[in-house]
Amino acid sequence: MLESQAVLVASKRAVIKHSAVLHALVLLSLLSSTFSWQQHFSLLRCQVTANMKGRSAEEVAERILSQPSLSGLQGPTISPVFSKRDGKVIVDYYAIVICVPKKDLYTSVQQLRGIGGSGVLVSPLTYIFDAEPPRWADFLMRLGL
Repeated sequence: MLESQAVLVASKRAVIKHSAVLHALVLLSLLSSTFSWQQHFSLLRCQVTANMKGRSAEEVAERILSQPSLSGLQGPTISPVFSKRDGKVIVDYYAIVICVPKKDLYTSVQQLRGIGGSGVLVSPLTYIFDAEPPRWADFLMRLGL
């Protein structure tokens, strides 16, 4: 197995003057983010979405956060699921979204079921953009952009 790297050489003027060059660099930034997260998270994360019955988003959050492995990257995303009963719009369920390591997927689904989760959907995560990559921010700073 060989290790390789690519080096981009461009003048500051060309990058600022030609938007196509900057767009290419944005694409490189996306790839950099992908490879960086793949290295740190080993491509082993899934997005898990489930419905949970509850009186409020806070109540549902309490149940999810009672299971430390279900906290996601920064915590669960919780959204109301609207339905109609007797001509009125109501909220009985909440959709929750978390990010879990693939190796813990089965355990996470079991934990979700144990606290009332149903209709569990799992999607692979291709990209995770947390903060702007430091190299990209440094590059833009050097260009004065």
